[in-house]
Amino acid sequence: MTRIQDDLFEAVNADWLAATEIPADRPRIAAFDELVIENEAKLAADMAEFVKLEPSDTLLKQAVRFYKKAGDWTSRNADDFSALKVELRKVSSLSNLADLNKQASNLIFHSQAAMPWGLSVGVDMKDALHHALEFTGPGLILPDTSYYAEDHPRKSELLEFWKRNSAEILAKFDVADAEKIAEDAVKFDALLVPVSNTSEEWAKYAELYHPVEFSEFTGHLKNIDFAGLIERLIGHKIDKILVFEERFYDQFDKIVNEENWPLLKSWMLVKTARKATNYLSEELRVLGTAYGRFLQNTAEPRSQVKHQLDITENYFDQVIGLYYGRKYFGESAKADVKRMVAAMISVYQDRLDKNTWLSRETIDLAIDKLNGLTVFVGYPDKLPEVYDKLIVGEGSLYEDAITFDEILTKRHFEKFPELVDKTEWHMPAHMVNAYYSPDANTIVFPAAILQAPFYSLEKQSATENFGGIGAVIAHEISHAFDNNGAQFDKFGNLHKWWTDKDYAAFETKQAEMIEEFDGLETEAGKANGKLIVSENIADNGGIACALSAAQKEADYNAQEFFEQWGKIWRMKASIEYQQMLLSMDVHAPGKLRANVPPTNLEEFYKAFNVKEGDKMFRPEEKRVNIW
Repeated sequence: MTRIQDDLFEAVNADWLAATEIPADRPRIAAFDELVIENEAKLAADMAEFVKLEPSDTLLKQAVRFYKKAGDWTSRNADDFSALKVELRKVSSLSNLADLNKQASNLIFHSQAAMPWGLSVGVDMKDALHHALEFTGPGLILPDTSYYAEDHPRKSELLEFWKRNSAEILAKFDVADAEKIAEDAVKFDALLVPVSNTSEEWAKYAELYHPVEFSEFTGHLKNIDFAGLIERLIGHKIDKILVFEERFYDQFDKIVNEENWPLLKSWMLVKTARKATNYLSEELRVLGTAYGRFLQNTAEPRSQVKHQLDITENYFDQVIGLYYGRKYFGESAKADVKRMVAAMISVYQDRLDKNTWLSRETIDLAIDKLNGLTVFVGYPDKLPEVYDKLIVGEGSLYEDAITFDEILTKRHFEKFPELVDKTEWHMPAHMVNAYYSPDANTIVFPAAILQAPFYSLEKQSATENFGGIGAVIAHEISHAFDNNGAQFDKFGNLHKWWTDKDYAAFETKQAEMIEEFDGLETEAGKANGKLIVSENIADNGGIACALSAAQKEADYNAQEFFEQWGKIWRMKASIEYQQMLLSMDVHAPGKLRANVPPTNLEEFYKAFNVKEGDKMFRPEEKRVNIW
């Protein structure tokens, strides 16, 4: 029997680990996933009832109609793919790069074609009230750049599977030379690898801000008329473009050119075809998800009922979330969670005020930022107006998807001249998650995460709630002061508000956090301390602040607190899925999240009498405490 002193994760989750199987249609099962599965069942049952009797709510009614059409397998299986073939012809009719240049805006607004670059509207990091245009590469076939290393054990088999799978999909649409097209798509992908950001680079998002003057941008990229394209997309004068993938920008004309046109066109054809499979026949939707299942070692595709809900959420996630929040999230829970948030902010204020490694000047500004934090709990007060335009038509499911994509793309670029809506949620209320938004200085706790084992008014003590949702709340607050969030001020602007000396001290602590996790062994490989540092800083601050808050409760019990902390990170996953996460996920593996942060806290040692020689023991000089 494993002792807590040797392995908190294994000890508190022993029964769960022994009894729990990974579902056949998932690559993992975790505390988060268990709630997701419960919510899926609830929503599927509710949607089935709504199919029989449509809801009165206008937006939900359209979601239900789309859901109903998604479950009409007789019609889906009888589809002759004519709508998809129209989309493929929009790509196949392009003869050269000049044609792509002429048709670029039309393809973006009025087709399903994948483009060999990314142009999107986002919040300007240095002016968070306004939007900016962002430029990136188009993404890679494999999960991240590390998978393309010659010594990566899965590189060849994954690319070969993707190629065969793509050729099989193309053949279903009567595309000639399907195997050659799939092979050429892989060759184009190979050109993108050296110029794509690594997962570590994406993780340091505050460092990705590279503004380029509009004239310099359009002058540098000569093979595509971006001046004309951007004018047609935005319709407004633009001073700058934010380049997030500098190597791709630098090498763009060496990749997107006439010489590579055959490879590029093949890549566009495959991407367009693969995107459509979700909305076509049963055979195609299973075929279209085969690569993802092979990558993650998932045994079975999603059931038809789960798939129905999945693709309805692709377009109506906030609508479904608002329904979920209103039905399943009570006002008493909302009030109690808001109380906990207020308690946590108060604890954070106190801990900042007593901080010993920052100057008073930086402490005061940090508290000022904390006081400016906006908190959303449960579900949003309103939904974006674009949902009013998502009307289910008389055509096929895929034709609805095409129509909706056109509407959403148009709306996306329309946002550019508008002020940023900082009240808009970026997660639906039925998502089991939470987030901090640095450009709005906002934390959001959707209704779905506010359940056991994270939170329960009936089943858990106050101490356990602080070990669960309390630590999650403090984790999100801590993101305001992690290696990325700390670079944004209280208004959400990327702006240096620290003294140089204080920030240097913070960088030293970041390095200590990197070292604490870097190279730690898991059953799937070693952790990358640099990739996961931001989340580890948040976990470190989250558990410390939640513990301080729990200690003020009448029923405080240190053992209960740490045991609950260990339980919320329970997880079982396929080795392949774990390997993928190790390469690209900014979160540490669940076992490390459970086991490492408590070893930095003296209260953990006292609670379980952890001594030198125990596996959970960490020498005092090696314990990392930041917030």
